[in-house]
Amino acid sequence: MASMSTTLLGVDLQTLPRTIVVDPPLTDAEFEVFCSETDNVQIERTKDGVIKLNPPTAASTGDGNAEITYQLRAWWHTHRQGRVFDSSTGFHLPDTSVLSPDAAYVGPDKLKGLTKADICKGFVHLCPDFVIELLSESDSLLTAQSKMVLWMENGAPLGWLIDPYAHAVYVYQPGESASWFLSKLSAFAGPVEGFTLDLEEVWRCYEV
Repeated sequence: MASMSTTLLGVDLQTLPRTIVVDPPLTDAEFEVFCSETDNVQIERTKDGVIKLNPPTAASTGDGNAEITYQLRAWWHTHRQGRVFDSSTGFHLPDTSVLSPDAAYVGPDKLKGLTKADICKGFVHLCPDFVIELLSESDSLLTAQSKMVLWMENGAPLGWLIDPYAHAVYVYQPGESASWFLSKLSAFAGPVEGFTLDLEEVWRCYEV
């Protein structure tokens, strides 16, 4: 494919739909090339091969994402085990989908055996131990909740869906109904034990 900036497969990015069906479906290698051809949109893929295009976020969402990743990274610095990833990271999941969380943590056990090429080239083939999704203005809450269920079904032990407009957080764990919180959020056990997300700092990103 030729390098592109404002077009994708010869189509103006501004006119693209939010989903694309390619028949036959792209292979993993073809999909990664497809993603690398543009930095204008974030691209994900469902287990059925449907390609989902996510436009750039508003400033408040970008600010909120940065704050969340900063706090998670600060927690990581207390022990320096595993790795923290931001919203630009894609993960090949067991069901063959490729998803990108707004922030994620992968513990040291899942990183064992990975090579430098696994980490530095392409999307890593694993499911994070902890994911955070931040609802943006263009997101549907139901769609975001469905994505959280997919993270759990693919092996994530813990996930937080943050709704900055309602000042609410939904906590997901496999086999359990989502819990709903309105205050400071802490992980007392599990993959990010000891991590506390100061939600007031996140809400502040949406103030003028």
